[in-house]
Amino acid sequence: MADAGLRHVYRGKVRDLYQTADGVLLLVASDRISAFDYVLETEIPQKGKILTKLTEWWFERLADIVPNQLVSAPIPPQFDGRAMACMPLSMVPVECVARGYLTGTGLADYRRDGQVAGTTLPAGLTDGSRLPEPIFDPDSKAPQGEHDENLTTDELVALVGRQTAADLERITLAVYRRGASVAKERGIIVADTKIELGFDQHGTLRLADEVLTPDSSRFWPTQAWEPGRPQPSFDKQYVRDWLTSAESGWDRNGTQPPPPLPRHVVERTSERYVAAYERITGRRWPDQR
Repeated sequence: MADAGLRHVYRGKVRDLYQTADGVLLLVASDRISAFDYVLETEIPQKGKILTKLTEWWFERLADIVPNQLVSAPIPPQFDGRAMACMPLSMVPVECVARGYLTGTGLADYRRDGQVAGTTLPAGLTDGSRLPEPIFDPDSKAPQGEHDENLTTDELVALVGRQTAADLERITLAVYRRGASVAKERGIIVADTKIELGFDQHGTLRLADEVLTPDSSRFWPTQAWEPGRPQPSFDKQYVRDWLTSAESGWDRNGTQPPPPLPRHVVERTSERYVAAYERITGRRWPDQR
């Protein structure tokens, strides 16, 4: 695979997509980090490699639930450790979210009308409460810089069709339950997670992009879980919390982009990503900086 044959196809919030001369896609994870629909100026060391290796680890453990988009192909040296070789897919325009605990936008929805994704929940739940059953809460995929919008069941069916809507819900909840079960054995609660799916040339739905990483999930240490307050986490919530703190001086509702992250936030965020990888996989993360 000659580097001269690579064509840059797309730049996302975190990943860049390249296509080789023979049609293979290279999904390259950068060290960029996003929050509140902004790509931040400051990068998080090691993040891209951790996302890639953790996704590959999960793909192996989810293969009996849903196939994925990985193919066998060489990776150019400049992308070593942070790229996955993938087959082209026709992506479903839906962010498939599963919620097992009440937090984030799910908590905001519950506080507004006692429901999450159309499911009425018991009274008295609070920040961090475990839900009676995991809930499928799909979003439309908005263009970069815009907000994703929640989809009702009827809206989802109108967008993708009844059978595909049912498949998205079935696969998303099965992935969440498997991930939550595996992580629980390692002292981590998966509060929620987001996956993306696409159709291959034969019409088979395949898992794509990333899965059960600190970017796409909320990971909480089991021993520290205490409903009624924000939970400590092994994900980018630390960055979100700093951005909304008085220390950052940033107005989330204003027109200015977020400020650069200070060194202590970068270091502690990187440590959380490493800790998530090591706890979940049981493997030590090599210092690749």
